[in-house]
Amino acid sequence: MQWISLTARPEPVDLDVALTALIVVDMQNDFGSKGGMFDCAGVDIAPIQAIVPRIVEVVAEARRAGMPIIFLRQQHRPDLGDAGGPDAPHFIKHRRMKIGELTSTPDGQPGRVLVRDTWNTDNVPELTPQPGDIIVGKHRFSGFFETDLDQRLKALGSKYLIFTGATTSICVESTVRDAMFRDYACVVLSDCTAEPIAADAPRSNHEASLLNIELLFGWVTRSSDFQSALQAVPQAA
Repeated sequence: MQWISLTARPEPVDLDVALTALIVVDMQNDFGSKGGMFDCAGVDIAPIQAIVPRIVEVVAEARRAGMPIIFLRQQHRPDLGDAGGPDAPHFIKHRRMKIGELTSTPDGQPGRVLVRDTWNTDNVPELTPQPGDIIVGKHRFSGFFETDLDQRLKALGSKYLIFTGATTSICVESTVRDAMFRDYACVVLSDCTAEPIAADAPRSNHEASLLNIELLFGWVTRSSDFQSALQAVPQAA
């Protein structure tokens, strides 16, 4: 066992590195790249792009310490059969984002909005999964809904989860809630998550979600605190 202590809100939290996994939520082209779904819909992707370098650093430090890296991807089958159908709320809410529509990627190749095995649902280039990393595709906001994420975490022996990615109030918070319901201890890195909804409001959805998480669903810290704690951990074999 290799225990680390994180400065966090609402109180410090201790983690066993050997039982901890790093979750990267939906850092994919449709959300964080020019020409992706958000960008084409007029959503400001600058906050998502801004967290990429910090997540890259966190992934590298976690990988050095031997933590499993799990990439979640919001994606659907080509026939959209897992999107719920035309009268399902999930499908209706994504219809305005043109789910399933053909697109042209930045390099001129064909793509499809939120469809698996396309440029759209690939991770942004800086966060391309490496050999040994785990990729879990999901067709709802939570990474646990009708996926094998829970089984994979149990197979790894994971008890503690570190969360990064986008967006804070939707897919990150949804997955954190479901993780907490399954008795995982969740830590969210506040400066490695981003949220375009209400970003210009007096209090953003990002801040509201972090408050929810620290009060009821887990703990909140910053990437610098997490990385500092990991620096005392020997490099994994």
